[in-house]
Amino acid sequence: MTPLDMTTDKENTLMDIVLSGVFKSFDKDPVIKDLSFMVKSGDIIGLLGPSGSGKTTTIRLLIGAIAADSGSITFDDVTVPNLNLLKRIGLMPQNDALYDDLSGEDNLKFFAELYAMKKSEVKKRIDEVLSLVDLSADRKKYVRNYSGGMKKRLSLAVALIHEPEVLLLDEPTVGIDPVLRRSVWSQFKDMKEAGKTLIVSTHVMDEVYECDKVALLYNGELIYYDTVQNLLSKTKSGKVDELFFMAAQQKGGEVV
Repeated sequence: MTPLDMTTDKENTLMDIVLSGVFKSFDKDPVIKDLSFMVKSGDIIGLLGPSGSGKTTTIRLLIGAIAADSGSITFDDVTVPNLNLLKRIGLMPQNDALYDDLSGEDNLKFFAELYAMKKSEVKKRIDEVLSLVDLSADRKKYVRNYSGGMKKRLSLAVALIHEPEVLLLDEPTVGIDPVLRRSVWSQFKDMKEAGKTLIVSTHVMDEVYECDKVALLYNGELIYYDTVQNLLSKTKSGKVDELFFMAAQQKGGEVV
């Protein structure tokens, strides 16, 4: 696959992302509780947790799709939600937000128009992102005829189309075969080297080893936020998932 051209204007790069005392509830049911951590610019951060731990809600809060009940989220000195930030953030939601009656290529054209990309740049970017996710040969196929894995890969291409500085990726490799998963993570690391910031939610334990830091969420709370090496040092088994069982025992719950 061809690497993306990821030239970054350093003066226009987002700096640190800070979550401070963030609370969020739905129908008076607390989902996120006092969430606080900082993401350094250019890092890959993993969000790891069992079902219902708050990973997707955290990503929705970060992009401003929903507002926190209290607390704050800032990208450098800009507070979320902020419409101008959306041009600089790429989102890959857990549920594919694609148009089944359009081809893969036309989906990308549609989203490129939403970001007001220059027409002279659109074709080049479409070629690049389709190559990245191994869909070049299927660009004219209607998305309704895509497999689940192909839709997941196209969703990643959509997130990348406007060359965002920050990527929020909710389970980006679900449905992708192991060979392509390695290729995608290689590209993630290339993006990091280009100064981009990635926040990736995952349930795949092996993927946390690709991250600079990992936020472990359990029942809406941040139980650990550290490097993988430091997290492993807290366990007897040398496995990150042991930390969830430790948290469950302390809180009298169970890991789902």
